[in-house]
Amino acid sequence: MTSADVYLGFPSGPTMVNVTETLLLVLVVVTALAFDFTNGFHDTGNAMATSIATRALKPKTAVLLSAVLNMAGAFLSLAVAATIAKGLVDAGAINLEVVFAGLVGGIVWNLLTWLLGLPSSSSHALVGGVIGAVLAAAGTSGVIWSGVVSKVLAPALLAPVIAIGVAAVGTFLVARLTKGVSQDVTSRGFRWGQVGSASLVSLAHGTNDAQKSMGIILLALITAGAVPADSSVPFWVILSCAFFMALGTYLGGWRIIRTLGKGLVEIDSRQGMAAETSSAAVILLSSHFGFSLSTTHVATGSILGSGVGMPGAKVRWGVAGRMLAAWGLTLPAAGIVGAVCYWIQHGVGGVLGTLIVLALLLGVSFTIWTASRRKPVDHSNVNEEWDETKGAKLQVEVPTTGEVGDPQVGPVVDERRAAVVSAIAAGPSEGNTK
Repeated sequence: MTSADVYLGFPSGPTMVNVTETLLLVLVVVTALAFDFTNGFHDTGNAMATSIATRALKPKTAVLLSAVLNMAGAFLSLAVAATIAKGLVDAGAINLEVVFAGLVGGIVWNLLTWLLGLPSSSSHALVGGVIGAVLAAAGTSGVIWSGVVSKVLAPALLAPVIAIGVAAVGTFLVARLTKGVSQDVTSRGFRWGQVGSASLVSLAHGTNDAQKSMGIILLALITAGAVPADSSVPFWVILSCAFFMALGTYLGGWRIIRTLGKGLVEIDSRQGMAAETSSAAVILLSSHFGFSLSTTHVATGSILGSGVGMPGAKVRWGVAGRMLAAWGLTLPAAGIVGAVCYWIQHGVGGVLGTLIVLALLLGVSFTIWTASRRKPVDHSNVNEEWDETKGAKLQVEVPTTGEVGDPQVGPVVDERRAAVVSAIAAGPSEGNTK
């Protein structure tokens, strides 16, 4: 046997190719499940942020409930998985390196926006990463542009607008119907309602988001020839994606939960229930029609709508503007990362190129996690008052709903009254945060 017949201890020829393809397929599946995990903790706030903010549920209870329902929802529909696997890119024009590079693009953007506390779209991060890698590998012919427009871009534009409208109307009607009812009565009643509506959002989230990783794994299996091109999603893929989504959900993306629950709107239990019900309705409809919808866009639109529809509510449009900027950057940013990762793999070649990209992903992930530890956010401080001005002291705000003395559970409608309450709460000291 000559040196040309040996490569790192493995025989060359078809056997070596098969081993390499198998290892790469395993790596792609594991990376897809890692993306599913990041999707879980990145999107927990979509379902539970308002329930945690209004104290309808304790933080740990909320994420556990959401995890269980996310896992259950993953088994209810496969329409979105089919869209991801077959509706956006030409399976004949890509390979496992492309799929792996696209997943890396999605994971990096998810982690970066999580660090910044920005509830951007995990769905669009994944789609952007895959499209970027496909463009780098096969050019524009590898992308099914009609599918991208109809299944991704159009829902991205319409879904938040629809959610804002539905939530605004619902909140306004609820506010009118409960106008003469005691705040304590409405708070207790609607908090129970929030438990049901938040549960419905979690179930709806599972029917939509868990399927995206299922679709990517199915795409990888088809590309590797492990299953036929017309194959449905195997059961082990459904179970694995459901589990890792639920695990990520349980760990809780507390930074994003805080932004959605405290940073966007001063929310009370009436607004929370209206927002959650609106989100669930839009997400379930999108899953039924197979749209790769961003649940983040829907949830954020619903929360904004609850602020618009509640008379006297306080909406922080500056925070909303930063979110919109992140939404606009998601597809191109994830696409650039995906393209660069493919070029690295292709330039170096073989297993070594893939391992270099994997090492870069692990290094970036560790760096982001280390940075997050400098100012940790968890279940113990997720409900602290929102600091509108970076570095400024936190102010006590007057609740207009909820339990008496429970800080920041509703919109502030009277600044003079808020100043009086701040002074009383502060006592002889400075009069700021807890």
